[in-house]
Amino acid sequence: MARPEQVLLLEPQHELKFRGPFSDVVTTTLKLSNPTDRNVCFKVKTTAPRRYCVRPNSGIIDAGTSINVSVMLQPFDYDPNEKSKHKFMVQSVVAPPDMTDMEGVWKEAKPDELMDSKLRCVFDMPVENEKTHDTESNKMMSSSLLKSDSSSLPLKSMSSTLDDGEVKKIMEECKRLQMEAQRLREENKQIREDDGLRMRKSNVMSSQHTSIGMKKEEGLSARTMALIVLFFVVGIIVGKLVL
Repeated sequence: MARPEQVLLLEPQHELKFRGPFSDVVTTTLKLSNPTDRNVCFKVKTTAPRRYCVRPNSGIIDAGTSINVSVMLQPFDYDPNEKSKHKFMVQSVVAPPDMTDMEGVWKEAKPDELMDSKLRCVFDMPVENEKTHDTESNKMMSSSLLKSDSSSLPLKSMSSTLDDGEVKKIMEECKRLQMEAQRLREENKQIREDDGLRMRKSNVMSSQHTSIGMKKEEGLSARTMALIVLFFVVGIIVGKLVL
C-alpha cells in the first residue's frame, strides 16, 4: 500500500545546502509548517547521524503553526571531488486528539499512517569565499606594513608637521642642554684634578714629616752615645787621679 502524502510543508523541499568553509560547524535551517487543522508529530532522521546534530529532532507541530529545525554539520576535511551521499528524512504522523504520550503514538502508528519526505545534502564551497579570504589577508598585510613604515619614520619627517617657530625653540633647547652637559663634564673633570692634587700634596707632606722624625731620632741617638762616651772617659780620668 502506498504511503499517504506528506501533510507538512518543507522549506527547502528537496535539498539541504551547507555552505563552506567546513573547518567549523556549518548550520542550515529546515522549516516545517503544518497547514492542517490537526496537530502533527514529526521526526528528523539522517543516514549519517555522527556527522550531524539536529535540534529539535522530534516534536509536535500544532495546527496552523510552523517550526524551524537547525541542522548542524560537524567540521570535516572537504574534498570537492567527493559527492555527498548523506540524506535526511522527515517522518510525520497525525496526532490523535487524546494524545498523552508521543512515543506511544509512534509505536502504535500503522505503516499506512506514516508520512515521510526525503532530502539530500549538498556541500557548497563558493570560490568567492576563497577570494574574499585572500583579499582580507592582503588587506591585513598591507595595513601591518603601513603601520611598520609609519612607526619607522625619522624624527625629521615628524618635525615637518610642526611650525617653524616650534622647531626653532626645540633646536635652541637642545643646544642649551648640550652646553649645560658640557659645563657639568668640565666641572666634574676639574674636581677630579683638584682631588688628585690634594692627595699628592698630602702624600708628600706625610713623607716629609716621616723623614724629619727619623732624622730627629737619629740626632738624639748620636748625642746620647757621645754623652755616654764622654762620661766613660771622664770616669776613667777621675779614677786615675784618685789612685
